[in-house]
Amino acid sequence: MTLTSIIGRLFLSRQKELEKQLVGAEGMQQDVLKRLIARGCATEYGRDHGFADIHSYEDFARLVPQNSYEELKGFIDRMRHGEQDVLWPGRVKWYAKSSGTTNDKSKFIPVSKEGLDRIHYRGSKDCMAFYLKNNPESRMFDGKSLILGGSHQPNYNVSGSLVGDLSAILIENILPIANLKRVPKKSTALLSDFEEKRERIARETMNKDVTNLSGVPSWMLSVLVRVLELSGKQTLDEVWPNLEVFFHGGIAFTPYRPQYEQIIRSPRMHYMETYNASEGFFGIQNDPADPAMLLMSDYDVFYEFIPLDEFNEHETMHVVPLEGVEIGKNYAMMITTSCGLWRYVIGDTIKFTSRNPYKFVITGRTKYFINAFGEELIMDNAEKGLAYACEQTGAEVLEYTAAPVFMDEHARCRHQWLIEFAKPPQDISTFEQILDKKLQQLNSDYEAKRSHDITLQHLEVVVAREGLFNDWLKSKGKLGGQHKIPRLSNSRKHIDELLGMNKA
Repeated sequence: MTLTSIIGRLFLSRQKELEKQLVGAEGMQQDVLKRLIARGCATEYGRDHGFADIHSYEDFARLVPQNSYEELKGFIDRMRHGEQDVLWPGRVKWYAKSSGTTNDKSKFIPVSKEGLDRIHYRGSKDCMAFYLKNNPESRMFDGKSLILGGSHQPNYNVSGSLVGDLSAILIENILPIANLKRVPKKSTALLSDFEEKRERIARETMNKDVTNLSGVPSWMLSVLVRVLELSGKQTLDEVWPNLEVFFHGGIAFTPYRPQYEQIIRSPRMHYMETYNASEGFFGIQNDPADPAMLLMSDYDVFYEFIPLDEFNEHETMHVVPLEGVEIGKNYAMMITTSCGLWRYVIGDTIKFTSRNPYKFVITGRTKYFINAFGEELIMDNAEKGLAYACEQTGAEVLEYTAAPVFMDEHARCRHQWLIEFAKPPQDISTFEQILDKKLQQLNSDYEAKRSHDITLQHLEVVVAREGLFNDWLKSKGKLGGQHKIPRLSNSRKHIDELLGMNKA
């Protein structure tokens, strides 16, 4: 009997509970809302917004305003200074540092004890439950888990309070027994210098029996490449022969899959997507044959959805609860959680592929799109277009960003793509043509604006030098951790900075 088969028994009861997610999500969400409102009554925010008078979803939507980070920032800052019972009962000690807003370099998301246990850790455990159910022959617990994390630092001068990447918060609070199965050692996992961390992780893990990986695809790939360099091996199968699964999230996996499949040749290798963010853990790919994720409905997260075609962050927007969503429609997500986020617009966009069960795919960000000429190009279009262009040309994309050229010296407008290739296409103009045509197939608005080259001319691809995007992140102090490349933008701010460094 293997250690995995013994540990697997601990997941049996939860595996049965998870079956209810397939048919009972709406009722679960009603229970979640009641529980959160009951706890919120003991807070300043709850008293100010009449939580005691909320007896239905309609009451909740009427009495509680829709919030961006800016609306909650003042409350959160008071909490960070040690005030209790502000947005959530008691004192919240942990704050997940996330990418910033228009007005601030970073956001600081409260992470309560309830949020850790009933959202983040529950999501991690459910990943294991689904994986073991789908793979009864697994031996993942017989080896080590390589988990990438960020770093944390003291929060102001408040005793016992820390701020940092969510992954660092999770590692800091993980059960001691779990540390026996995790690599690298804690001091290495929490290093702030990613380049030093990468080197130490590779050296600490290359001689371990690693069976599973967890992390952001881009940063994990960087570590794995270094492991191969140090070991002198061609594939990870030679380094870790028992490696069987990568639990990935944070950014789209599509651009990275070919590179992973190149360095991991084992037919036993599995890839499982999760939707875990600083604000919460929301979805898990429960079926290996279906890329869509199951919305996790019994965590301490109540969901609402804003039709993307009605999205305007400066106005009160029309929203629907879970039972009101339509298949195939893009929505911006709004959440209420046991971390004190009340009707908080998270900034991600999703599209449901089914109801009962409620399954979805991530389509982008409310701010990661190009709509300079009415084309409404979203990240989902970009990812699918690039995947097709790579498939047709044999290229592999490592990183990219795109922005509009509003008018060049010839009064021509176009989209400009800056792409760092892991494997460049033989002919960049062919790649451009395939990408442009595929985007027109995927997006009728883009197709209309491209018609006869009147509004939009043919897109342009600029090839980035090796390491450009990492160098840009490093110059911003954002190398590693939860930091992401802004994929699409109406502004040229980021792409112009990158283009300037590309010439250096």
